[in-house]
Amino acid sequence: MRVLFVCMGNICRSPTAEGVLRRLVAEHGATTIDSLAIDPSAIDSAGTHDYHVGEPPDRRAIAAAARRGIDLQSLRARCVEDHDFERFDLILAMDRENMSLLQGRAPREYRSRIRLVLDYAPNAYTREVPDPYYGGPKGFEEVLDLLELAAEGLLNELKRDARQTA
Repeated sequence: MRVLFVCMGNICRSPTAEGVLRRLVAEHGATTIDSLAIDPSAIDSAGTHDYHVGEPPDRRAIAAAARRGIDLQSLRARCVEDHDFERFDLILAMDRENMSLLQGRAPREYRSRIRLVLDYAPNAYTREVPDPYYGGPKGFEEVLDLLELAAEGLLNELKRDARQTA
């Protein structure tokens, strides 16, 4: 299973989502969760815009994630590339705007792989992860809360699907 998280600039929400899922996979032991093989190196993030290519995540995102034991410091922003649509099994957008941009770029046969990340957090108060870039530190904590819910929901769904096909 290969998962790509996508936001606009790839310095706040999507690298945070990448870090959250990587930590969750690590907590569940090595790279296998039940019968589901997840390669942590196949968890990635990207942006729909090239504003910050090559830059690390926003310092506030790094700090908020570090307080929860998630290390984002080695990540660097990149843009979604055409081959990502084929390469990743699941492409999770942070909001409807970025989802629409992805749907517009994706070849028809790969569009079903694109979803909103919070589709995996049905009990969340919102369907979109708010962009914390222009807000204060509390926004980065809110993003982490939402993405932790989504990551748990994603892993639970993947485990359920793996058991059904086993």
